[in-house]
Amino acid sequence: MSDSPISIQVEPRFLADQSSPEDNVYTFAYTITVSNAGDVPAQLIARHWVINDASGHAQEVKGLGVIGQQPLLAPGESFRYTSGCRLQAPSGTMHGSFFMVTEAGERFDVTVPMFVLEADIGGAPVSRVLH
Repeated sequence: MSDSPISIQVEPRFLADQSSPEDNVYTFAYTITVSNAGDVPAQLIARHWVINDASGHAQEVKGLGVIGQQPLLAPGESFRYTSGCRLQAPSGTMHGSFFMVTEAGERFDVTVPMFVLEADIGGAPVSRVLH
C-alpha cells in the first residue's frame, strides 16, 4: 500500500493533576484517532513510539496493539483511544508508526508524524528548547 488510506489525528494534553514539576515529572495524555478511508479492512497490529523530552531523555516504546487491543477497521471506520506518557522536562516530542495488515495479508506501516508535548503551568506554556 504505497499511498496509505489510513490517517492519523493526534490530540495531546498536559495533565497538571498527575504531574510534579518540582520533581521533574510531567504527565501527558494523547488521544489518537486512526481512520480507514480505504476500500479494504485493515487491522492495527503493533505500535512504535519515539519519545524525546527537552532535557535530552529519550524513550522508545514498541508493543502489540494499542491499549490492549488490535482493532480491525472496516472501510470508513475510525478507532479512537487515549494513552499517556511521562517526561522529565516540561516539553518534548513524540512520533512513531503503526504496523497494520489488510485482510488479504498485505502488511504496511502508517507513520504518526511528530507532535509536541508541552506543559501548561500557571496558564501559560513553559518555554522549551528541543534537542
